[in-house]
Amino acid sequence: MGGFFGAVSKRDVVLDVFFGVDYHSHLGTKSAGLIFFDEGDGFQREIHSIENTPFRTRFEDDLNDFHGCSGIGCISDTNPQPLLVRSHLGLYALTTVGAINNAEELVERYFADGTRQFMAMSSGAVNSTELVAALINQKPDFISGIKFAQEQIEGSLTLLIMTDDGALMAARDPLGRLPVLIGKDAEGYCVAFESFAFHKLGYADDYELGPGEIVRITAEGRETIAPAGDKMKICAFMWVYYGYPNSNYEGENVEIMRYRNGTLMAKAERERGAMPQVDYVAGVPDSGTPHAIGYAHESGMPFGRPLIKYTPTWPRSFMPQNQEIRNRVASMKLVPVPELIRGKKLLFVDDSIVRGTQLRNTVDFLYESGAAEVHMRSACPPIMFGCKYLSFSRNDSIMDLIGRRAMRQLEGNDGEEHLEEYIDSSTERGKCLVKAICDEMGFDSLSYQSLDGMLEAIGIDRDNICTYCWNGRE
Repeated sequence: MGGFFGAVSKRDVVLDVFFGVDYHSHLGTKSAGLIFFDEGDGFQREIHSIENTPFRTRFEDDLNDFHGCSGIGCISDTNPQPLLVRSHLGLYALTTVGAINNAEELVERYFADGTRQFMAMSSGAVNSTELVAALINQKPDFISGIKFAQEQIEGSLTLLIMTDDGALMAARDPLGRLPVLIGKDAEGYCVAFESFAFHKLGYADDYELGPGEIVRITAEGRETIAPAGDKMKICAFMWVYYGYPNSNYEGENVEIMRYRNGTLMAKAERERGAMPQVDYVAGVPDSGTPHAIGYAHESGMPFGRPLIKYTPTWPRSFMPQNQEIRNRVASMKLVPVPELIRGKKLLFVDDSIVRGTQLRNTVDFLYESGAAEVHMRSACPPIMFGCKYLSFSRNDSIMDLIGRRAMRQLEGNDGEEHLEEYIDSSTERGKCLVKAICDEMGFDSLSYQSLDGMLEAIGIDRDNICTYCWNGRE
């Protein structure tokens, strides 16, 4: 996915931006960049790959060369950025997060008059942030340019701009699929995805952008230059999986939501008589753990950690593009506690079950290590659609999703005619889907949180939450 952090102040902001971006490292592992503006020396920029080196280590040697009272930076899972753009709007820095599903169509449309060009990456593709800049530059000002880019893009677009006067402009996606928050201290402001990032730097909560809102920020203050819309579809996975535990979105804390979600799962299982008796309830590290704490507390069964994540070096395993590498990373980073596995009945809660490949390897390992029983719970419903708006469940084929594969195995192509039933685990077809996945994965039992339960745990108006991955509804 990705994330950004920016700051503008009456003092130098290099360290604020450096640490602020570092605190977004859980959102991506491909590339990162920093760019600063100084009134005397202009822009300074560095972009590095972080596929094999953590952000902080990769950029520490650049800090002495940076200075300025304005700066932005990003963690990206798409293309190298931020970019420095020169146009009739002036010289400005741009970083983006989102998904452009119609990129090739937009590029071809831009080429139509035969006088324009893009720098191509080694793959021949156009840098998505450069494409956004090209769209913005077609209009006479930033406001109309940003809105034009967001209108033309099929997918989502959240962005941060730093202009050649040192001001920042933050624009949230028109449907608010990702959060954008502003912090404030005595000398200036910052903008981020994750509120905890600026809390650690001494900034206090100031403002959360609404969907489609554009805000201009200087050291003296902030102003809304394009008002928020009245419709929002924020990504549910910000609470279920992506978000860091300390952060709040739309007033709801991530860690508290996960406790609440686990609690609701356990209550529902008890009511339908489906709760097994186990020696330990455990989370699949890291984001499955708080869901498991809620489940354990409500069930009355002890919480344990039979698998410990080795955090000093291993990044999130879904990030590498190569599935074999993802599987190896997933295997290497989970270290067992044999004394909590041998002869034990275990119930694990994972944040989600997407492809199932890594989880199957984990379950096999648990049985090989002597586990008596392994029960699995998913903190969200079966994922049946690839994400069109961000990148959580994007796949080369929809058949990469274990839910879709199980449906195909049960009814072949005819299953598509009963998709609504398969999506709902309370229906007969939904129960058959869960059983098929359970049998394929080798669990002693499997259960998913319901869509209603997950939305209740998030706690905001459910009409404001994107549920496309589960029910395919826009």
